Amino acid sequence: MKRTLYLFDFDGTLTNKDTLFDFLKFSFSKAYFINYLLFMPLFVVSKLKIIDPGKVKEKFISQFMKGLSTHQIDKLAQNYFEANHQKLIHPKADVYIKSINNYNDKFIVSASLDIWVKPFADDYGMGLICTKAGFDENGVFTGKFVSNNCNNEEKKLRIEKEIDLSFYDEIIAFGDTKGDEAMFSIATKANFRYFN
Repeated sequence: MKRTLYLFDFDGTLTNKDTLFDFLKFSFSKAYFINYLLFMPLFVVSKLKIIDPGKVKEKFISQFMKGLSTHQIDKLAQNYFEANHQKLIHPKADVYIKSINNYNDKFIVSASLDIWVKPFADDYGMGLICTKAGFDENGVFTGKFVSNNCNNEEKKLRIEKEIDLSFYDEIIAFGDTKGDEAMFSIATKANFRYFN
């Protein structure tokens, strides 16, 4: 039987918005806007590639969650998932993912942090390759990432490191930005903005 690997970008591909800002706004509504305004100059500079966008993202997330326990963070992520799952996921994407034969494998491959993407991956029975949050020996978020920002070439590197691609006859990838092009390069079929 033919074995197929499905690779899905998350933000803008499966979802209808960027979940980084949405998760933080949902979880930390009182502190969100002031911190967003403080970080606005860094966001602009990172878009111009003057400073590393991954480092800006790390600092921004740290501003809200550094020092929180695994339990606290898991609760925030689950609350976000339960309140937003139905309105965030493109209906066509939801139907498509649920139609994939269980014999095949499916992964979310995202630059977003594992913290809030994991409940979505778990709900769909999908593997998860993404940017990873760092926790100390007591299960407290350090404010640092323990992986590179999983975007662009890093997506391809992480896929090749974590999945034995030789096992598959076909690799079907879904994405919506230039950040997915490296992932597309290892696919036998690339779908750009397929669910939009």
